[in-house]
Amino acid sequence: MSDIPETMDAQVIREHGDPEVFESATLDVPEVDANEVLVEVAATSVNPVDTKIRSGFASGLCPDFPAVLHGDLAGEVVAVGDGVDELAVGDEVYGCPGGLAGTTGALAEYAAADAATLAHKPDSLSMREAAALPLVTITAWDGLVTRADVSPGESVLVHGGTGGVGHVGVQIASLEGGVVHATASTDEKRALAEELGADHAFDYRRDVADYTDEYTDGEGFDVVFDTVGAGADNLGNDFAAAGVKGRVVTTVSRGEADLDPVHSKGLSVDTVFMLLPLIHDDHAGRLRHGEILDRVATLVDEGDIVPHLDDTDYALDEIGDAHRRLEAGEHVGKIAVRVKD
Repeated sequence: MSDIPETMDAQVIREHGDPEVFESATLDVPEVDANEVLVEVAATSVNPVDTKIRSGFASGLCPDFPAVLHGDLAGEVVAVGDGVDELAVGDEVYGCPGGLAGTTGALAEYAAADAATLAHKPDSLSMREAAALPLVTITAWDGLVTRADVSPGESVLVHGGTGGVGHVGVQIASLEGGVVHATASTDEKRALAEELGADHAFDYRRDVADYTDEYTDGEGFDVVFDTVGAGADNLGNDFAAAGVKGRVVTTVSRGEADLDPVHSKGLSVDTVFMLLPLIHDDHAGRLRHGEILDRVATLVDEGDIVPHLDDTDYALDEIGDAHRRLEAGEHVGKIAVRVKD
């Protein structure tokens, strides 16, 4: 513990607002409680929930001001609390342990993390690449493996096939043996979706009946995984694209939607909200997160899952620019941020 400083550099917000609200701060290094480890953070990545917390749209999830945001991290364990047996000082880890009320976030040189939420970093990845994976990978795994239980030969539609969750979802659905179809907005993104394992990629603006007829002979998809986050605005399209007894899994289900197709087709509808175990202090759920990341680390090192990073390189003090890029929709893949050079 003697080599760990008493204070650390961080980026904080003292109020909600545009990306300009981020400011540099010197904070105390977090103390490590039982079942926690202290991670020297090397990198983090930007997720839509981070921008929503910053802006105030999801203010209820925000830590106390001055708030250190961001859940995803990769780094090195530098201290271990009582009750932690599976991790040791010097281990390189990745996970999504915080950035919410009651936790410490990753926009700082050090973060205290529940050891259950972490896994050993894939050996084949850099810290930036590893930091891009936790939230989106847990979400995609929960949606396609746990909830939808994709089986070999099933038709799978992934809305937003090159987004953070979607680009991992395409790979997981393919690994599970699905015939994968992905929507994307540009030729570049559609080419990337196919490179990642989609059998077919097409413009999301196409008429639902049109692409359902083309790719399923009008029968509808066995699984629809909606990562777009448009809520009720897109749920109608999800229901229309799904076949009889299809499974619809979405990352956002706010608002109102016509449930007639759910009844007439006998659809199952699931919502994946990866942060629930962190919000509700669900230890079993947190353990599940760590187990998924442990399994994914093996798949990454075997070359079966590849994170796709946006073609940018932001440092910690450029976090506002990283948020702007995500909110403008200019990115392709995950936006990573270096915390330690």
